[in-house]
Amino acid sequence: MPLLIVFAGIVLLLLLITVVKLNSIISLLITSIAVGFAMGMDGTSIMKSVEVGVSSTMGQLALILAFGAILGRLLADGGAAQRITDVLTKVFGVRYIPWAMVLTGFLVGIPLFYNVGFIVLVPLVFMICRSNKLPLLYVGIPLLAALSVTHGYLPPHPGATAIAVIFQADIGLTMIYGMIVAVPAIIISGPIFGRFLKSIPTNPPEELFAPQSEGKSIYPGFALSIFTGLFPVFLIALGSFGPMFLPDNSQFLRIIQFLGDPVFALLLTALLAMYTMGIKQGKSLKQQAESIEEALRGVTMILFIIGASGVFKQVLIDSGLALYITEITADLTLSPLVLAWAIAAIIRLAVGSATVAGLTTAGIMLPILESSHSSPELMVLATGAGSLMFSHVNDTGFWMFKEYFGLTMRDTFLSWSIMETLVSVIGLFSVLLLNELVG
Repeated sequence: MPLLIVFAGIVLLLLLITVVKLNSIISLLITSIAVGFAMGMDGTSIMKSVEVGVSSTMGQLALILAFGAILGRLLADGGAAQRITDVLTKVFGVRYIPWAMVLTGFLVGIPLFYNVGFIVLVPLVFMICRSNKLPLLYVGIPLLAALSVTHGYLPPHPGATAIAVIFQADIGLTMIYGMIVAVPAIIISGPIFGRFLKSIPTNPPEELFAPQSEGKSIYPGFALSIFTGLFPVFLIALGSFGPMFLPDNSQFLRIIQFLGDPVFALLLTALLAMYTMGIKQGKSLKQQAESIEEALRGVTMILFIIGASGVFKQVLIDSGLALYITEITADLTLSPLVLAWAIAAIIRLAVGSATVAGLTTAGIMLPILESSHSSPELMVLATGAGSLMFSHVNDTGFWMFKEYFGLTMRDTFLSWSIMETLVSVIGLFSVLLLNELVG
């Protein structure tokens, strides 16, 4: 019955948005409240879930989105995005730009949270597509497939790392196996699948990624441009990898973890960009203020839609849906690797959170792992792959992708949701194949 309620809630949400043409934020809130009552929650508990869902989601993303939008706009106005675009196009050629995005997404995605990588790199996708007249999804999907895979499969991302700790898997070996599994998943769900999305229309918000002024003829150097654009990546990478090399009580470790906090790293980078892309090029802070304000206005609606999607996810979690799925899957008799993937996929489909899906599955599978001969490292990867299955309306990533690229609900399902499904299913098959080879 709970799964039918969730399905009915998704249908209601789609009808409100696509048929009734109700605002997405209002539609998400109405659906969340209706599902909460249908799942047996009382009004007080539902409103508590509304508060927690908005605060937890927007609390994580509000400043990241704001500083990311500022950075993207400053890089565009200062000419850095155009300079990076020109160099990438010259090195890889227009034909191989999607593969350049795969490499960029993979390298940047290892140290960065998915949301941070998305916000930092999507402006580059927009500039590349504008300059070379390429379809946005043809270039964007390869980048996001790489970011998604690294987020779901590979330590040091919190979800994958926590699952590895629960399973007592070797972190280094998990990373090695994960990179092997990641390659086919990224290639098929990224550049290959992206070729089929060229005809899907997109309408991104102009306030965030305004085209470079036609009157600008002098651009900053490539080294300065790439340094400014990837400075937050460098800081966050230091914070992510520091614990692997420094003792827990190290003062230096505390400093680099502070500098590597995503919010602080993006704040520092925005300030850096105000100098390198503004003051250094003769623009005062007052002259840059208008562009910054436009960037913040453009991100406001996206932020509230993401916050509302967090409410839907929180209601599903607080209603006990994950526990219900745990109970109904307890007696399934499958290969431990397939079972881990299947349970994570079901929870992901129902609840929307990849982290909740992965950690809940790890708790279920730990006794089974201890009584089987399965590789704990491969169990981490199977669980991570399952936790990425078919992202849809209960996932904040779905709405972020939809709003940034300006897609309809239908086209978001046809692009984003299918891409995530490919990442998940191909990941499972790769894990099973690797299990045969190393087992």
